[in-house]
Amino acid sequence: MGMTMTQKILAAHAGLESVTAGQLIEADLDMVLANDITGPVAIHEVERLNKKTVFDKDKIALVPDHFTPNKDIKSAEHCKCVREFAKRHEITNYFEVGEMGIEHALLPEKGLIVAGETCIGADSHTCTYGALGAFSTGVGSTDMGAGMMTGKAWFKVPSAIKFELKGKPKKWVSGKDVILHIIGMIGVDGALYKSMEFVGDGIKNLTMDDRFSIANMAIEAGAKNGIFPVDELTIAYMKEHSVKPYTVYEADADAEYDETYVIDLDTLEPTVAFPHLPENTKTVKESGEVKIDQVVIGSCTNGRIGDLRAAAEVLKDRHVAEGIRCIVFPATQSIYLQAIEEGLIQTFVKAGAVVSTPTCGPCLGGHMGILAAGERAVSTTNRNFVGRMGHVESEVYLASPAVAAASAVLGKIAEPADLGL
Repeated sequence: MGMTMTQKILAAHAGLESVTAGQLIEADLDMVLANDITGPVAIHEVERLNKKTVFDKDKIALVPDHFTPNKDIKSAEHCKCVREFAKRHEITNYFEVGEMGIEHALLPEKGLIVAGETCIGADSHTCTYGALGAFSTGVGSTDMGAGMMTGKAWFKVPSAIKFELKGKPKKWVSGKDVILHIIGMIGVDGALYKSMEFVGDGIKNLTMDDRFSIANMAIEAGAKNGIFPVDELTIAYMKEHSVKPYTVYEADADAEYDETYVIDLDTLEPTVAFPHLPENTKTVKESGEVKIDQVVIGSCTNGRIGDLRAAAEVLKDRHVAEGIRCIVFPATQSIYLQAIEEGLIQTFVKAGAVVSTPTCGPCLGGHMGILAAGERAVSTTNRNFVGRMGHVESEVYLASPAVAAASAVLGKIAEPADLGL
C-alpha cells in the first residue's frame, strides 16, 4: 500500500520503512515551538522534571507574540518566564520584541522550517508550515514541553483527504477565499484528525502567501495538518530564506485517501465566514447588507507582504468610512519594514488606518482591537467563535485582506468590485 506525503515524512522520522493510518509511532522532531501563552505552562512542567538542558538548543523556537509588547503585569510575567528560560538554556531561536513577529510567519521567514521536516508547536496554527512541504501540527503545552526535553513526540498516523486544485483564481480571489470555500464545503470537523493534502495543476497559480494561508486554516476543518507538494516556487522560497537542507517527499501513486475533492479555482468568489464558525460561509455577493464597526488586517493567516499589498491596492486614494476602525498588523518586523519601503504603510495611514507592531493580540481577543458588545468586525484572522475577539455579544466575519479593505472603505461587508476595482 502506498503512502501519502504526510505518512512518508512520519515514517522517515520514526525510522520505519512504512506506516499506515491509525498506527501509533514515536517520531523525531526538527523543531519545537512555543509562545508567551503556551510556553510558560510547558516550562513550569519541564522544570519539575529537573532536566539540566533541552534536547537541542537550535531546534527550539520561543516567540513572545500574543501579548507583546506586554499589555499588563500578567503578560509581562509570562514573557519574563519565557525570556529567562531561553537565556538559561541558551535557546538559539528566541525572538525578543524588536526581532519577533507572529510566530507562524516568523519561522518560515527565518528559514527555521523546510520541506520534509517535522514540527510541533503549542499553538493550533502550527500547521501553517505544511505550505513548505513539512509535517507540522499543534499540540498541548505538556506535549510541547516533553518535545523540548526529548526531541520526540508520539503521533497517531493520520489518514488523508485529497484536494485537487484546478485552474487559476480571479484577480481578487486569494488563498483565504480558497480555504474558506473548502471549510464551508466540508465543515469544521470535515477533516477531523486527518491530513489535508493539496495537489493539482492549480497550485502553480497560488503564491507562497496563498499557500501559507490555506495550510494555516487546516485546523479550522479539524485537520491534523495541511500540506502542499514541493514545487519550484517552494524551493525558491526556501533558498531565499534558509540554508538548511530539505527533503522532498511525494505521495505514492497508490496512496489511499478517505475522500477526494476537486476545487475549480476559476469559479471561486470572494468569500466571508459569518459568525460564529469558519464553516458558515457565503460569497460577498450573497452576504447582504452587513454594517460593521472594525476591520483587522493581519495575523498569522494574512499578515504577509502579499496580503498587505492587496489591502493597500484597495485602500490607495480611498479612505476608511466614517466611524470605522481599521487596524493593520504586519506579521513580522521584516514585513513591516518592506511595507514601509514599498509605501504601503503610507497608504494605510493616509486611508485612515492605524498600523501596529506585529502581534497576535486582536485575533484572540487579547489586546489592540477588542470588540465591545454588539460590535462587528471583518477580520483576516482565522477564527470567529463566540467572543473570539472580545465581548460574547460581538461578531467576527472572516475574510481576505482585499475584502477587509473594501469593507473598511464602505463600512459594510464588501468586495473590491463594489469599489469599481
